[in-house]
Amino acid sequence: MAINDLQPGMRLGLGTGSTARHFVDLLGERVAAGFECLCVPTSEVTAAQARALNIALTDLDTIDHLDLTIDGADEIGPGLSLIKGAGGALLREKIVAAASIAMIVIADASKVVTTLGRFPLPIEVNRFGLGATKRALESVLAQYDTQGGLVLRRTSDGASFITDGGHLILDAFFGRISQPEALSRTLLDIPGVVQHGLFLGMCKKAYVATADGVRTIQTQD
Repeated sequence: MAINDLQPGMRLGLGTGSTARHFVDLLGERVAAGFECLCVPTSEVTAAQARALNIALTDLDTIDHLDLTIDGADEIGPGLSLIKGAGGALLREKIVAAASIAMIVIADASKVVTTLGRFPLPIEVNRFGLGATKRALESVLAQYDTQGGLVLRRTSDGASFITDGGHLILDAFFGRISQPEALSRTLLDIPGVVQHGLFLGMCKKAYVATADGVRTIQTQD
């Protein structure tokens, strides 16, 4: 469905993750058939995929805004609030989404929740002072009376996961986030926090695959 929102000549943000990968493949088919667009990828993985499909790429130093960003989500909550970052690209994803006139999310029905927080919230942090940052985040978790914890993300071979920006990710298990706006501000006030996976007020539309077909959710719903 999201592919039908595209218009020739658009400047597009390309998301990261398994769902976004499918969209990039579909876009590559359009480009091969003559569709023209200029895209900013949200990760090195997406950039490599796009180049292999001959999708024209640029960056936000070269252009001043994007028309549309298409991305996936780990959770879709009320008002199209989102948790993103399972793929580790949350910082670039948020920069690209913020530079876009509109953001569309594509996901399956399992990602739709009544309250954010069932999925762990990725928090991108600076490697310097990790211990101090982790203690500050643990204090925030305690304030929210969570039953979960804070886990340093690792790769399959046990090494620390490093983002494209050279940072680490701590996954915070809140269980329920009843005040996402307040939590967003609290997290960003911690000096070692680079960014977090709460995407609030950014998404305008979501296409959700269900057993009965594709459901469209818009911010005015």
